[in-house]
Amino acid sequence: MVLTLTAWAAITISLKKGSSYDLRLRTWHCSSTLCVYNCTHRSWSAYELFLMKKLLVLVLVLFCALSCFAQKDVTRFLGFPVDGTESEMIRNLKSKGFKLTTFGDRNVLQGRFNGNDVRVYISTENGKVDRIAVCDINTVSETDIKIRFNRLCKQFEENGKYLSLEDYTIPENEDISYEMAAHNKRYEAIFYQLPEGEAKEQLQISLMKEATSKYTPEQLVSPTDEIVNEIASTTFDAMINVLMNKPVWFMITKYLGKYYITMFYDNEYNRANGEEL
Repeated sequence: MVLTLTAWAAITISLKKGSSYDLRLRTWHCSSTLCVYNCTHRSWSAYELFLMKKLLVLVLVLFCALSCFAQKDVTRFLGFPVDGTESEMIRNLKSKGFKLTTFGDRNVLQGRFNGNDVRVYISTENGKVDRIAVCDINTVSETDIKIRFNRLCKQFEENGKYLSLEDYTIPENEDISYEMAAHNKRYEAIFYQLPEGEAKEQLQISLMKEATSKYTPEQLVSPTDEIVNEIASTTFDAMINVLMNKPVWFMITKYLGKYYITMFYDNEYNRANGEEL
């Protein structure tokens, strides 16, 4: 079985749950640099050159298929990594026009975000920022919060920086006040920030090293179904590990008969994972 360009350039993962979306990784634009070394110390047979050419094509295709993913690339808020110290994050957000103030007994930053007046709360774990919470300042009616929630869902779905796995849209005829009171229903939506920057190269190199150390060039050129499934499984696991550490989600909160949205930009790498147990 020949591992074709199409097989690597389009990996489709269907996650069915209601009106769910497909995770499609398609190579629209890719730029990978392959270094070709001039090996003058030996002569290559025609068959070896043929294998090397096909192997280089496989390497290029694999790089393209993984070009959207990275390793240890953290969630970003307004372009800043959700990482580092609280004072660094405060300084960064001040550069975006946010003002440091107090609300209750907490220091918060106040400003405009995505067309709304908001308060920004910074959470830390062991001295490192692990969450940015963005809360609407103004509360609205049930009808307006439903419109705002659905508009946010659409904005995230259409934003190329995020992956959507499910349709979270609230039906027009749904009584959210009743559902929240009677059934304790939570209205929330979660999306995953796709990695950016140089970190993606680390994952590409890591997976290529693993593949070339586990399989011979001949096996990679003409892989069996089992090898294809193993490589796909490894790639899928790597993608999931990256995405699960970069969630961005939001929810509806009710307060004194009115509603507002709270958004969370989480860096799961900095969250407590039981190390102190």
